[in-house]
Amino acid sequence: MDKPSLYNPLTLAYLGDAVLDLYVRDYIVRQKNKKPNELHRLSTQYVSAKSQGQTYEALLEMNFFTDEEKDVLMRGRNAKSHTKAKNTDVVTYKKSTALEAVIGFLHLSGEEARLQSLLDTIIQLCESRD
Repeated sequence: MDKPSLYNPLTLAYLGDAVLDLYVRDYIVRQKNKKPNELHRLSTQYVSAKSQGQTYEALLEMNFFTDEEKDVLMRGRNAKSHTKAKNTDVVTYKKSTALEAVIGFLHLSGEEARLQSLLDTIIQLCESRD
């Protein structure tokens, strides 16, 4: 499929989760010289559903997303997932899924500069919450 906007939003979120996780792991390994269990604990401050839900809200307040990205966000948020949220409520889980869907969409679209901007902003927002 050549048009990433046609992918199922849960498929985009699946990919976006992996992209964000790798980016965060790379960031914390480079920034913090810690043991693996400590790195894992740190990474959850960025990639947990709760953190992603807060980031989603902050990005909306900043009017960060383009119209096309907002469409992907809404599709991701409204997608019917067959898995249950772990350690969070359904609304937070849906916000997290929406954010991951946009990340997956940008990755598949080859919009590297826009993806980098989003990932950098996610890091900055998480760092400011510490």
